[in-house]
Amino acid sequence: MPADPNSLIVLVLVGLVAGWLAGLVVQGGGFGIVGNIIIGIIGAFIGFWLFRTLGIHIGVSGIAGDIIIAALGAIVLLFILGLIRA
Repeated sequence: MPADPNSLIVLVLVGLVAGWLAGLVVQGGGFGIVGNIIIGIIGAFIGFWLFRTLGIHIGVSGIAGDIIIAALGAIVLLFILGLIRA
């Protein structure tokens, strides 16, 4: 995803959905709805960076693929934060 203003807005919106999904997946590791949304936005950046760096392509394009990548990044972030918090 390029770093133009429209893409950043989409990334934030995708991060909102991803944080909510990650909060559902990582039971007991959530930070409440607002915290999970923030985690989702940060996780979206992490997911896109990680997938791009590793050269991983999930085979789904468009907004659905973006949500999957962002949710995976948010899940990883929630998992790491859960380890630190425990």
